Amino acid sequence: MRKSGSVLTVLAAVAVTLGFLLVSTAVPAQAAAVRIMALGDSITGSPGCWRAMLWERLREAGHTDVDFVGTLPPQGCGIAHDGDNEGHGGALVTNVADQNQLPGWLSATRPDIVMMHFGTNDVWSNRPTATILAAYGKLVDQMRADNPDMKLLVAQIIPMNPGSCGECGQRVSALNAAIPGWAAAKSTARSPVVVVDQWTGFSTAADTYDGVHPNAAGDQKMAGRWFPALTALLGAGPTTSPTPTVSPSPTPTVTPPAGDCAAAYRTVNQWPGGFQGEVTVRNTGTVPRTGWTTSWDFADRRISQSWNAAVTQAGSAVTAGNAAWNGSLAPGATATFGFVASGNGSPAPAVSCTAG
Repeated sequence: MRKSGSVLTVLAAVAVTLGFLLVSTAVPAQAAAVRIMALGDSITGSPGCWRAMLWERLREAGHTDVDFVGTLPPQGCGIAHDGDNEGHGGALVTNVADQNQLPGWLSATRPDIVMMHFGTNDVWSNRPTATILAAYGKLVDQMRADNPDMKLLVAQIIPMNPGSCGECGQRVSALNAAIPGWAAAKSTARSPVVVVDQWTGFSTAADTYDGVHPNAAGDQKMAGRWFPALTALLGAGPTTSPTPTVSPSPTPTVTPPAGDCAAAYRTVNQWPGGFQGEVTVRNTGTVPRTGWTTSWDFADRRISQSWNAAVTQAGSAVTAGNAAWNGSLAPGATATFGFVASGNGSPAPAVSCTAG
């Protein structure tokens, strides 16, 4: 019995030692990567080289904590990147909505952010703008059913001028003019819908190889338009925790100097009696900002809808403050908001910006 007791004592000591080693060498859990789905048709999927260029830019900016997801595999481009995507060649967004295809893709990939450039084939098939927007709305509802905190970047799609569809250019223009109002009505603080203008300044002659699909120059433009909108949702990027000292000193509170904030205005689109405007806010300082407010004078113009900012207008005086998700800006980072207004889009107003 004494020998048996000694063996048990030794085994117990070994177990304690092993337990200590396992605990002391455990690797701290790392934050999960942000899962991003690129959703659309062949402009997104085959080969969708703007995704590769966007991936490169994200990595260069320090966003190594992202995971592009989708049920479709990479499709070339000659650039090393995470090529998973949901770009289905020939797909109509109205068919995807009517046939309830998206829920299966969502359940297989679980995205946190969706970048959607969808509707080119619907325009080509002469689907009405209202029908396309209804399909957009159904997809957003399905995204939120899968993830109540879903964030959506929805593109005003690139222009198109195929030889077989002389009316397609105007149909794209009509769809893009309606997207901001739809997005403003659909967006929520918890699940924002952010409009990304892929249309303005995009040339079917210079930026596509067939009047529809982007060439290398078009891919660069598309990546460039997605990048600031996506990084605004991702935040300032990964940070490294400082190594604590033995006797830590209190960290002084840094008060950012006033005026380290700039705002730029542009008219995105214009039609008889109305226009779409956009303001980009930039942190021009050297420390992060936790909020911003812009203001300008809009004589003879009245804002009817806005998105990505809290906009108020009293007479000709307009004030716009950050939304809940885009107020924090790292040095050099930007946030963009837009609106629809009656009147004329020019002259451009002088926009002031206050940080803090």
